[in-house]
Amino acid sequence: MTHRLPRTLRLDPSDTVIFAEAAEPGEWAVPGGFEFWEEAPETLSGQRRQAFRGGFLGIGSFGWSTLVEVAEATPAQYAAALAALAAHIRRQHGAPDAAAAEAAAREELAFAESLCDHPLGTVLALSRSVEEGAVRERFRTLHRRETPREGYAGLPVFAVVETEEEAVEHPDLTALARRRNP
Repeated sequence: MTHRLPRTLRLDPSDTVIFAEAAEPGEWAVPGGFEFWEEAPETLSGQRRQAFRGGFLGIGSFGWSTLVEVAEATPAQYAAALAALAAHIRRQHGAPDAAAAEAAAREELAFAESLCDHPLGTVLALSRSVEEGAVRERFRTLHRRETPREGYAGLPVFAVVETEEEAVEHPDLTALARRRNP
């Protein structure tokens, strides 16, 4: 029996700039809100705040990804993701024993699986916020248009389109990130 799980997706290099550690493309993922349980959201800043606001946790690197896609995991892949997540929860979050860590990992994977009730390849995005003192997670699905908008046929999801407007600045995001987070 296969499982549908989120798998990290990288459409451009932006995750490598906005997160302290970006997940590698193709990792199984969970929403990962538990990573912030011991932190007050209002105290988060910089890359940590970005991870809180819109990151899925990759299971492997335990880095962050802005987008994931619905994919099928074999039983062996699911078991490996469960074991890796349980070990992470025990090591990083102090689960009292292996059974408690596995139970927490199983619950997180079940939640991730519940988000994947969409066709394979559907892209998911996450938005996390604090409302009335509680953390709220919202998930969006992004679908490819069956018929592209007129004038955009054949263009990839993100593309450079020539216009007749004035020159646009192209800031060096990597240099900006280095200055903010030395």
